[in-house]
Amino acid sequence: MSNVKALPLLQPAVEPCCPPLTERPLTAEEAERTAVMFKALGDPVRLRLFSAVASHEGGEACVCDISDVGVSQPTVSHHLKKLKEAGLLSSERRGTWVYYRVEPGVLAAMGQLLSPSTSA
Repeated sequence: MSNVKALPLLQPAVEPCCPPLTERPLTAEEAERTAVMFKALGDPVRLRLFSAVASHEGGEACVCDISDVGVSQPTVSHHLKKLKEAGLLSSERRGTWVYYRVEPGVLAAMGQLLSPSTSA
């Protein structure tokens, strides 16, 4: 038997919350979960912060690198907290800085939700 372990990036993607919107109507529970995500991304500052983290080299960004979005630092922290509460970001404190990353599978799940259904 091999003792080789899969790299974290090769682990299965997180299951999406919902099927593509074109596949079938969402259940009440699926709609609630999806609304939380869209509500978190419905603010332009949060959308910019999410985009900054998602597009940052290495897949994670220090808050010091993404806080230039035209609002005060406490407001940036508030918006990052909302993104974390919605399950879109995770964070890790390293010394005095906090590093953010998009939760595994989030971008794929959003893409699947908004893509046309492959079954027709």
